[in-house]
Amino acid sequence: MKTRQLGTQGLEVGANGLGCMGMSDFYGPRDEAEGIATIHRALDLGVTMLDTADVYGPHTNEALVGRALRGRRREAVVVATKFGIVRGSDPLARGVSGRPEYVRSS
Repeated sequence: MKTRQLGTQGLEVGANGLGCMGMSDFYGPRDEAEGIATIHRALDLGVTMLDTADVYGPHTNEALVGRALRGRRREAVVVATKFGIVRGSDPLARGVSGRPEYVRSS
């Protein structure tokens, strides 16, 4: 797979990554086994970047990605996680936060 350099610190990832949002939220019921199998297959095909965020689930997607990577070439995978959109008890409500303490916690 072709690679791309991210930033100026030498981080290199495959040109194709895997967005994991739909494995935990937004598109219907979750199927953890299928999500983990999808991540494993992507790794087998050479994917080296997985995209997640604390808002997916919320918080359950990052945990799913962690379970999928446990014992599987973790050092060869870049996990990109995002922050900024926050959810409360109302599943339809969204907010935005760039507060330093939120950024660190996410």
